[in-house]
Amino acid sequence: MELLNHLQLGFETALTLQNLLYCFVGVFFGTLIGVLPGLGPVATIAMLLPATFVLEPVTALIMLSGIYYGAQYGGSTTAILINLPGEASSVVTALDGHAMARKGRAGVALATAAMSSFFAGTVATLLLALAAPPLASVALSFGPPEYCALIVLGLIASIVLSHGSLIRAIGMILIGLTLGMIGVDANSGMTRMTFNVPELYDGLDFVAVAMGMFGIGEILRNLENESTRVAYHKHVGSMFPSKEDWRRMFPSTVRGTFIGSALGVLPGGGALLSSFAAYAVEKKVSKHGAEFGDGAIEGVAAPEAANNAGSQTSFVPMLTLGIPSNSVMALMIGAMIIQGIQPGPAVIEQQPALFWGIIASMWIGNLMLVILNLPLVGLWAKLLTIPYHFLFPGIAVICSIGVFTMNGSEFDVFTMAAFGILGYVFGKLGCELTPLLLGFLLGPMLEGYLRRSLTLSHGDFSVFAERPIAAGLLLTAVGIIALMALPSFKRTREEAFVEED
Repeated sequence: MELLNHLQLGFETALTLQNLLYCFVGVFFGTLIGVLPGLGPVATIAMLLPATFVLEPVTALIMLSGIYYGAQYGGSTTAILINLPGEASSVVTALDGHAMARKGRAGVALATAAMSSFFAGTVATLLLALAAPPLASVALSFGPPEYCALIVLGLIASIVLSHGSLIRAIGMILIGLTLGMIGVDANSGMTRMTFNVPELYDGLDFVAVAMGMFGIGEILRNLENESTRVAYHKHVGSMFPSKEDWRRMFPSTVRGTFIGSALGVLPGGGALLSSFAAYAVEKKVSKHGAEFGDGAIEGVAAPEAANNAGSQTSFVPMLTLGIPSNSVMALMIGAMIIQGIQPGPAVIEQQPALFWGIIASMWIGNLMLVILNLPLVGLWAKLLTIPYHFLFPGIAVICSIGVFTMNGSEFDVFTMAAFGILGYVFGKLGCELTPLLLGFLLGPMLEGYLRRSLTLSHGDFSVFAERPIAAGLLLTAVGIIALMALPSFKRTREEAFVEED
């Protein structure tokens, strides 16, 4: 009964005219940036962070959430029609989705993607509503040692689940932690790594760093590869799956939903890891394994369900613990901080309308996406004919204006440009940017909780061993480090991501 009352509050919040409008704006732009390769949800959310300053907190987060899970829908459209994934999580969808399109079944593939995503979004929203309050209640008993241990575990887990070299991922975490230390030390009042630059006394601006790496850096990467962005339109055909299609796609959708729901909670997980894992599992358990890669409908249903479920359950640690599971959630925490909200378990108690309004808006947004996407398939595909040299100047201008208006500082614009170049260089070196952003955001939090823990224990590190939850979290982190050292684990991890590379 309590859950029903909470959901009622959520729908009352989400169904206001303003929140419905911004939910639609979010899912519309999410679909748009999912369709356009090279402009992902991270860059878009980073660009729109300054705009959220003038909105109500719940309205801003509803819009940003819609952009994230809406991008998963849009990415599948171009993956199926023209074999060009708009989102990284749609790479595996292209394998069988485009094969179905070549056989004249593009409409069935698109309908499968839309219905699987809607089912997964509905289930994941329900799981979020069920799991988040108990988890937040447990988190309310956390003290500084527990939070310190949790952040350490999250950073180590993000290293394991990042793509590419483990050494590079560790390096990116360390760089992020170092960047987060720039500024004035809260305890001693001494400056750290500011080089006597007054603009650095308050530290690097999170929006400038994020927008530079994911916005400007993405522009540079796309300008380099613009010649590969050649599109053509495919005939869609009927969108009604047959009885045999339904029989084959439904179990795959269910499996993909629960795989995505589980992996989305993990640091570094989210939509991308979920889609690859669901496809791999489906290929092993399906009776039609030989058809995979040649138009198996399971190869569309499972990853599309997984990436949508993963994108929504990744909100669990962000909303309940204040810990981001991926770069998008790091930006969402940035949006909450901009609004003056302290992320963490107290949000449910102190801001119930915000918490339950976001959850209710996810179901409404998924319904909007089904209604929005299928009739506009032709329009989304034709957008790919727009030359990128017409798009990137506008993106760069929006980024610059957004960063400048945050603090009215020209220094932040130069910071954004510098991190744009840095993000491009890191991409060329095969380094993933998410660990750096997580380290940058979580570094000051880790330092703060560590200092408070040692203050409470009078400098005794045994406080982490004496508290069961903190000790358990740290032992898990040590176990993950030991696992990373095993040659068999390294081989398995490389095989898991070989298709993406």
